[in-house]
Amino acid sequence: MLAKKYRLYLTSFFMALFMSCFMSLVISLFNMGLVEGILMIWLKAWTFAFIVALPTVMLVSPIVRKLVDRLVVAG
Repeated sequence: MLAKKYRLYLTSFFMALFMSCFMSLVISLFNMGLVEGILMIWLKAWTFAFIVALPTVMLVSPIVRKLVDRLVVAG
């Protein structure tokens, strides 16, 4: 188990992992269809998407958190 101080990093990692996985799959299927080799096409797209998604999530998360804090009323 990891310390709570790593929560943001773990959340960002898994958010980027799952979102890049599902989005790259959907986009690959939408653009290519069920063609031969779609698994390798998708895995290549997923790798690229994750490389972009992880730093993006790390940069955007604090901004989103602040925005949500301003929009949500306690109670």
